[in-house]
Amino acid sequence: MIRLATTADAAAIATIYNHYVSSSTITFEEQMVAIDEMAQRIASVGAQLPWYVFERDGQILGYAYATPWRARSAYRFSVESTVYVAHDGVGQGIGRQLYSTLIEELRHRQLQVVIGGIAQPNESSVALHERLGFEKVAMFKRVGCKFDQWIDVGYWELQLA
Repeated sequence: MIRLATTADAAAIATIYNHYVSSSTITFEEQMVAIDEMAQRIASVGAQLPWYVFERDGQILGYAYATPWRARSAYRFSVESTVYVAHDGVGQGIGRQLYSTLIEELRHRQLQVVIGGIAQPNESSVALHERLGFEKVAMFKRVGCKFDQWIDVGYWELQLA
C-alpha cells in the first residue's frame, strides 16, 4: 500500500535512510538523522509537496518525496525527487511503485519538471529513473567527498507536460 507519510512514520523512515547514511555514498549526509529531525523534515515537505511511503503488513519498506528545486520564484514549476527503499526490499519494484505514484501526483499539480540527482555509481537508481522516462542531462565531477572518496553526481530530468 502506498499512502502519504505522516510524522508518525519518522522512526521507520529514519531507519531506512540511516542505513544508507552509514554504509553508502548515495546520500551525502554523513551523520545519522534523528527521529525528531526526520519528523520535522516530513512535516516541512508534506506541507507543500507529497511524501509517500510504501507499507506492507504494517512495515514501511520505502519512501519517496519531492522538494522545491530552487528557492527563487521562477523555479516554482520544478521539483527534485527522492526515493529510498529498505535495503532488504531492493529489487521488489517498491521504488518504481513509489516513484510512479509521486510522478502522477506531481503531474496533477501541473508542475513542469522533476529532477533526480544520483550519486555515482548507482546503476539501479539510474535504471529506475530511465525506466520511468527520465533523461540524463548533467554530470558533475567530484562534487562530494564521503568515506575519503570523491563522488560524481549525475542529474536526470523528467518533463511532466
